[in-house]
Amino acid sequence: MARENLDHIRQMIAQQAARMMAEEGIHDFAYAKKKAGRQLGVSENSVLPTNAEIEEEIRLYHEIYNADEQPLMLAQQRKAALITMQLFERFNPHLTGSVLDGTASKYSQTDIHLFADSAKDVEMFLLNQQIPFESSEKSYRVSDRPSKDKKEKVRKTVPVFTLETEFGIQKISVFDVDDMRVAVKRTVDGSNAERADISDLQALLNV
Repeated sequence: MARENLDHIRQMIAQQAARMMAEEGIHDFAYAKKKAGRQLGVSENSVLPTNAEIEEEIRLYHEIYNADEQPLMLAQQRKAALITMQLFERFNPHLTGSVLDGTASKYSQTDIHLFADSAKDVEMFLLNQQIPFESSEKSYRVSDRPSKDKKEKVRKTVPVFTLETEFGIQKISVFDVDDMRVAVKRTVDGSNAERADISDLQALLNV
């Protein structure tokens, strides 16, 4: 198949995956690209777009189809994140993910990182405040250095508390205090994920 045809198919898959992530609430890049590929009759991984290509198409999708709605919705999600972060101020909260970088859709979850002496402290705080939550864990890639015993990226698994709010799901990941010095990696391109503390978010919102 000619190179230009491959590039065209790759872009079509990226656009379809972006549409699904923006409209259908799909959060997983790998799942979205594979589903989009199947819909377009493509199964070869070599033809599938990168996460970064899909992210760029998500930005374009919002600019074309959600130019009026998406900025307002994003501002609401950020304001809701600020309220939550102020509630958890003692645990040094930081916003990250699509709500921070501006690619969030109405189905996107809000990702907030806390840095606490103990995840149990956060759990007790939630219980004392009578805030409903669900508990789980998430594995983050935190380094490009191979581990000593496995030929894979260094990862860290942390507790996650999921909150349901008026403006969508908020995922509260609880890291150790010392992890403030360690940047987690973005699933999109492997770069260091940006974080915004309360003052950063207030500046972003002009409040």
